[in-house]
Amino acid sequence: MNNYDKLILAIDGGTQSTKVVLFDLLGHEVCSHSVALRPMHLYGEGRAEHPDDDLWDSLKEACYKMFDKFDGNRADILGVGLGSIRCCRAIMKADGSLASPVQSWMDIRLSRPYEHEDEAARYVTTTTGYLTHRLTGETRDTRANYVGPWPIDPVTLDWFEDRGQFDAYATPREMLFDLVDPASVLGAVTKAASLATGIPQGIPVVSTANDKAVEGLGAGLLNNGTALVSLGTYITSMMVGDENRLDTVDYWSNPGAIAGEFLYESNGIRRGMSTVTWVKELLGGDVVREAERRGMSPEAFLNEKAKQETAPGSDGLYTLLHWLARPTHAYERGMFVGFNGGHEGIHIFRSVLEGIAMTMKNNVQAMVDERGCDLTGIIVSGGGSNGDLFMQIFADVFGVPACRNEVNGSASLGAAMCTALALGVYKDKDEAITNMVRRKDVFDPIPENVALYKSINETVYRHLGTPMEDLLRKSHAIFHGDA
Repeated sequence: MNNYDKLILAIDGGTQSTKVVLFDLLGHEVCSHSVALRPMHLYGEGRAEHPDDDLWDSLKEACYKMFDKFDGNRADILGVGLGSIRCCRAIMKADGSLASPVQSWMDIRLSRPYEHEDEAARYVTTTTGYLTHRLTGETRDTRANYVGPWPIDPVTLDWFEDRGQFDAYATPREMLFDLVDPASVLGAVTKAASLATGIPQGIPVVSTANDKAVEGLGAGLLNNGTALVSLGTYITSMMVGDENRLDTVDYWSNPGAIAGEFLYESNGIRRGMSTVTWVKELLGGDVVREAERRGMSPEAFLNEKAKQETAPGSDGLYTLLHWLARPTHAYERGMFVGFNGGHEGIHIFRSVLEGIAMTMKNNVQAMVDERGCDLTGIIVSGGGSNGDLFMQIFADVFGVPACRNEVNGSASLGAAMCTALALGVYKDKDEAITNMVRRKDVFDPIPENVALYKSINETVYRHLGTPMEDLLRKSHAIFHGDA
């Protein structure tokens, strides 16, 4: 197929927003729109839900507003690549509507198998399965988005055939969707979905994978010693390969965005970039007003201010990133260590950036050590990579070149690439990457900063959490009655 006037519509559903993008077949963004999701409904003991039907409502709004900007021909759209948040659970009625709000990956219920509590529930699926049904009416889903407690065989990536293994998850087979490989056609946009979204009826909807695997594809991640650091609500790092390892300690294997490929993922930071937002809001309206006066985003202004007014190491102020405790470590808390009278708000901001970079450096190092490979470079994706200071901190902390791409929200591009592969635009992943992914710039490590951060990390930062753990357990017991 050589007609590069054709387009692909990519859906990138996240924890905080739903974004739709029209790409041409060379990976150039033609038009896009993003809609912020409503605040998560947090209640009870660890429950977190997307209120009402927010994922579908935000997708409808994003599509219509994107098409309002689009001055081309909708008939040029070849297909829709459907990507959405992983590790969530959608419980549906027989008519395809939600029986209850979508359970977020932050919900404690996602740490255990589905429990049938509502007689109105007919299907239990992922966000991609739910949105597939909304768009196509089909009960099909990508097998590559089943990460967590599902009755899925980790080797075959299909539902367990052994009855005992399957029944251990207490989910009747008739409540589960049929599974397909990533980069497969799920179905076609129905008339009702077309009226709801503005996407032309009959256009094929294509499966992707879990959102991190899609992001890795869109970043052009290859099995060459490169790691991708994904700056999202959940910050993680990834590498790819063709071995499905089930016995690892410092990383785990997830299905990749193409059949036969696996995504290796390190430990991460829960509510990672939300911590940066928290600091911005903590610093108050002065930051917002000054940023507006300069014609900058608040984040860009803080990056520039920190670059001018602070030095590497934040004068000994360290941040431990546990703003959201792991379900198995409920006592965890975030911490700032090392304040003195010379510290100002901007030091807190820089310290958070450095804490993110050092935490991920240690997580990536553990992954490459266990894999037995060398780290040759990193790609940084997500909105945080727009900050030059943050990019330089990553290069200096990791000690290898840090690059960012022209499309730094790479999950949307990865969804478009899955569609291009499913529809035969490109014959394989390498050809799709060559044609659709472009590097924007590279930040080389500064030797004196590398030495400083290595000293900070190895002598101080890596050891900060251990002596505090017992005290945090005792503090948790005071407020919650248990350790």
